[in-house]
Amino acid sequence: MNESHDPNGRRLPRAFAADISTDLTAGRAVELAEVYALDAVSDAERSAIEEYVKTAPEAERESFNERVRQARETLAVAFTAEEEPPADLFGRIVAQLPVNPAAEHYEAQAAQPPAADDLAAARERRDVRRRASGMRNWLIGVAAAAVIALGGVGVGAYMANQNDPLTQVLQAQDVRQATVDVSGGGTATVSISPSKDALVVRMKDVPAPPPGKVYQMWLIPKDGSTPVSQGLMDAEALSKPAVVKGISSAASLGITVEPAGGSSAPTSATVAAAPLST
Repeated sequence: MNESHDPNGRRLPRAFAADISTDLTAGRAVELAEVYALDAVSDAERSAIEEYVKTAPEAERESFNERVRQARETLAVAFTAEEEPPADLFGRIVAQLPVNPAAEHYEAQAAQPPAADDLAAARERRDVRRRASGMRNWLIGVAAAAVIALGGVGVGAYMANQNDPLTQVLQAQDVRQATVDVSGGGTATVSISPSKDALVVRMKDVPAPPPGKVYQMWLIPKDGSTPVSQGLMDAEALSKPAVVKGISSAASLGITVEPAGGSSAPTSATVAAAPLST
């Protein structure tokens, strides 16, 4: 999908489909968080989002819930502030909003002469789905611009979330996933983004390593040289996503069981391996 930017160079939300189910299928649940938090969805759409999030991968679910929390927290702080809002607040918000396609349509239609009514009606029916998509984009723009303009503690957290390596990988336009079995039980899902030169590893239903052992992740170089350690996973870390950077020179990601504290090179066969190239 194409990206657009406002006059100040900030990235605006990506284009959305005319219905929530299509957006969810395309993996845009996290980007719908602000619309959900502002209750700018119908009851059916809210239910669809909630059902999707319940079964989403842990990292995606955490990102969605965090963005919802931050949006609500920021708005709550703004509306409970004792001080008067800045005189230019409204202008600052409006200046950062994307154009509302629906508003443009109705303004243009109001300016049409009566003879154009039939043509306008036909255009209305033809463009319903397109305007629905545009309205959702506009609402997301409202949420993002309001969060940016209002300032305060919540804004810092909101912006930090957008710059978080985990979020960047999961929301990258070129991200792709591979799920592999782990010896001993469970699976490892690897979300790979070549443009971010990084991946995210999420373990599911994987048993804790034996006493005195840890799981260790390795990048296996394309040139056949020694695998490079990418960190350890003990029983607690298994429930959290892990970010691995610098994957461009690697052919695959491997996971082995190593002594507590890790090893300088693999000492056992891999319990899971995921290729990184297509």
